[in-house]
Amino acid sequence: MTATQEQAALRHAHQLCLGHREALQDALADLGQRGLAGEDLDRLNTQDRRLLDQFAYRYTRLQDDMGNRLFPAVLRALGEEIAAMPVLDRLNRLEQLGWLPSADAWADLRRIRNEFTHDYPESAGDRLSRLQLAIQAASRLLEVLAGIDRNIAQRFPEMAA
Repeated sequence: MTATQEQAALRHAHQLCLGHREALQDALADLGQRGLAGEDLDRLNTQDRRLLDQFAYRYTRLQDDMGNRLFPAVLRALGEEIAAMPVLDRLNRLEQLGWLPSADAWADLRRIRNEFTHDYPESAGDRLSRLQLAIQAASRLLEVLAGIDRNIAQRFPEMAA
């Protein structure tokens, strides 16, 4: 890939993540306005179920696309050879380069996401706790993306929208 191709791939991955960010921010705002309580999770109406589904979907998609598309595109655009680099090494390299605040924190965000989307606690209180933890993690995920936005604008000003 040439530098232009690598930047085009980065631009595409970044735009994809920005679309997820917008929808996730909308879902977070709606969740904040809705103020779901534990007992609400036992009897979700259609609108609340759709809201939770949108939140879970966009949270999952943003984190997946950042990890699987955006991070590799950043590294390639920076001239890093990543073909044989395991994911953990990619995360550590992004941290070293100042593009990711913490590889360990990213792993923690991933763990929280997996628990939220794959575990189904019995009690409404436990489900509410998981939802609140996921909302906090989604906010931190958005902060990571904001940092990447700033780095793209500094390192690749020709890509700034």
